[in-house]
Amino acid sequence: MELLDGIATLADRYDAFFLDQFGVVHDGTSSYPGAAEAIERLSRLGKAVLFITNSGRPAAFNEARLARLGVPRERYLACVTSGDVAIALLEAGRIPLPVGRRLRCLTISSEDDFNLSDRLGFSRVETGAEADIVVVAGSQAGRIAISEYEARMRPAAERGVPCLCTNPDRHMLTPSGLVPAAGALADIYASMGGPVTFVGKPYRDIYEAAHVLVPDTPKSRILCVGDSIDHDVAGAAGFGAARALVRTGILDGVGEEEIAARLREAKLSADHHLAALRW
Repeated sequence: MELLDGIATLADRYDAFFLDQFGVVHDGTSSYPGAAEAIERLSRLGKAVLFITNSGRPAAFNEARLARLGVPRERYLACVTSGDVAIALLEAGRIPLPVGRRLRCLTISSEDDFNLSDRLGFSRVETGAEADIVVVAGSQAGRIAISEYEARMRPAAERGVPCLCTNPDRHMLTPSGLVPAAGALADIYASMGGPVTFVGKPYRDIYEAAHVLVPDTPKSRILCVGDSIDHDVAGAAGFGAARALVRTGILDGVGEEEIAARLREAKLSADHHLAALRW
């Protein structure tokens, strides 16, 4: 695997760049050195730069965070979030919902994130015993025990209440290291017997939503950049775009032999390997 120091040598080969956010541009607290400059250079070359992110929160929330971390809104075309895509699919009837009354929603998320339930007019409940639908949008596993999550979700799972996971990530970066993310909590819900619908990477809907914004760009001229084999590489491969795997984020400190073994196990390959998102 040839490890490129930056993205400069790839700029002429692609017309659109679908970038992951966490682990590629920033770690949730600070941006990675050179990432903002790389985005600016791509933008000045006339490249379409889009973020596609497994975030249950709306685009505006993520855009504000990117701006705080040195990536102004004018440097990229759009921020496509799994939360916004899920709402669009629900409103279009592509994800069925229970009918007959105002739905009671148990939301599992990062602090104060009730984006989906509030925008769709669901009422909030605190336990699975009360819920007509469960939304798993985030995780606070760094401070909330998995056993507590299980206790909250189990009554809903055992009744077969549908669950919508708007962030399929299984791990997330925290100052203390990797902890279970929303996707891992949704997996637990499924293991208890509850039906789960996932929206976000690696599933195709989020890529199609981004492609609508650059409809004249062939998939072969789109490069997806991410730090996750299971989400970013797998999702780009399923969509039919090129993929670049960076060594930041959840792959920081992972050896090349281990990465190669993980790719083989997943029966996937990356078209490019980047030390980081920088020019």
